[in-house]
Amino acid sequence: MTRLQIPVLLIVLLFLPHYVLAEMSGILFRTHLTPEAAAELRRFDHEVPVTGRAFVIISREGEREPRLQVHVTGPQLFGKNVRDVKPEHPIEFQDGGGEMTGYPHKKFIGLEPGYYYVQTFLTIYTTFERSDGHIVDLFHDTGAGGPQRMFAGPGNVHSDVQRIYIDPSEDNVYTLELKNVIPPLQPVKEEKVLQQGNPRDTDWVKYVKIKSDLLTEFWGKPMYIGANVLLPKGYNEAPDNEYPVIFHMGHFPGERAPLRFREGAEGSARTKGLYDFWVSEDEPRFIAVSIRDANPYFGTSYSVNSKNVGPYGDAITEELIPYLEEKFRMIGEPWARVLAGGSTGGWEALALQVWYPEFFGGTWSWCPDPVDFNHYQLVNIYEDDNAYYKKRNWIKTERPSNRSVDGNINYTIKQELHWERALGTNSRSGRQWAIWEAVFSPVGADGYPAPIWDPVTGEIDTSVAEYWREHYDIHHYLKENWETVGELLQGKIHIATGDMDNYYLELAVYLLEDFLNEADNPPANAVVEYGRRQTHCWIGESPERPGEELTHAEFIRLVADYMKDRAQYD
Repeated sequence: MTRLQIPVLLIVLLFLPHYVLAEMSGILFRTHLTPEAAAELRRFDHEVPVTGRAFVIISREGEREPRLQVHVTGPQLFGKNVRDVKPEHPIEFQDGGGEMTGYPHKKFIGLEPGYYYVQTFLTIYTTFERSDGHIVDLFHDTGAGGPQRMFAGPGNVHSDVQRIYIDPSEDNVYTLELKNVIPPLQPVKEEKVLQQGNPRDTDWVKYVKIKSDLLTEFWGKPMYIGANVLLPKGYNEAPDNEYPVIFHMGHFPGERAPLRFREGAEGSARTKGLYDFWVSEDEPRFIAVSIRDANPYFGTSYSVNSKNVGPYGDAITEELIPYLEEKFRMIGEPWARVLAGGSTGGWEALALQVWYPEFFGGTWSWCPDPVDFNHYQLVNIYEDDNAYYKKRNWIKTERPSNRSVDGNINYTIKQELHWERALGTNSRSGRQWAIWEAVFSPVGADGYPAPIWDPVTGEIDTSVAEYWREHYDIHHYLKENWETVGELLQGKIHIATGDMDNYYLELAVYLLEDFLNEADNPPANAVVEYGRRQTHCWIGESPERPGEELTHAEFIRLVADYMKDRAQYD
């Protein structure tokens, strides 16, 4: 080392602590669970001391509670896992302290000085001792639709909202009490469980839930699955009549009726005229069903068997649907069971038809989630090295996740994944990328889903990608198994999507369409339709109003004609 290098090194060492400190704020947020809240948690059958994830949520807007504003585009969020939290035990958030994850700013030092509305929140985890031998801590649904709606989830706890002045350059301690336990959405019915909710029957819609033996065995705790059943006109007056069924798949429906039916409503867009159609003496009559299958990872199971989420495909086809068919005079034949759904529901509707081809008689898959992982949105998990960036010679460009129809980018994949990481580690964010990972991945060594890519860097794990290909890539499955399943699926597949889907979902549909068009022995006779300059979630063109979108009433007429053409329904 030269004499010149020695003084330079000393100067760097002298000032290094100041550079490090400059990246840290003196702000400390401290929150704790009150004894009264802890006592109320026990009435939810939550274990106290508590394991879960705690949050500090900071917003510029005061019209709504910060917890109800949480979204990838804001507000500021800090989260950290907590374990064995007792009443009055402090949970602390500060730059450089523990495993705190922040989004969009990683640390408090990133905040601009000013007044903010602040709230702390605690999501409660339940310990599951699964049948595969793994012990995991996850959100247990309490009736609001699983972790997808964690910030409104009954049994979770939040503080009052405080308006405070924050200056990251000053040392300050802020204290908030976790004292408000979110109450159940409805009083508990005879099942004495909050899972899947307890909505009350109406004249048109009946709500059921059953304990699933398959899911209970998998999770090591009693697990329920439910359905919202929309009855046809004249159901009670004709006790000998049986009806075909439309299974309307999608996110957790809560109390919402299938097809968004509302008694007496004129409706608008897709629901326009649905009530008048449903009560008409002349229109075809169906039963419509939505499924309530919130689980520890998401508001819906994706309706397939999964190593992480559980055997929901079998639970739906072997337990729930047979129960519904017996209870509600449904025609228990494959031709009388058709599927429909959009987005998540579009993937579910297609996957159920593909993996249970003899059980269902047709599917209408609208704007489905990725049906070919060569286009997992804009990521090719088989060929790309990194999910967050597209490399081109000397530059790398961050991949978008959501766009407007004019092409403007609303947020990127990296931003969305970093937001989800702040919401929950180990695929516990309760959001879109996390549930895909939970459904499609093998179980990791720690009992949680094996990540498809590093959540921080975006580097793709090729071994996990190969597992996805062999187990859940719908295009790949059909291509590899067409000789076996083709005859069972002939003429049953209908897909519609906009060609400017906000999440780029049309790209995977193009690849699947190419296969369906080329398939022979037998030909697929599938229908794939694109809406020009249509976004997420376009469901097809009206046969009665060219250039306009299909309504649910028109869709039901299409289903009736489809059944007649197959010589099954009159």
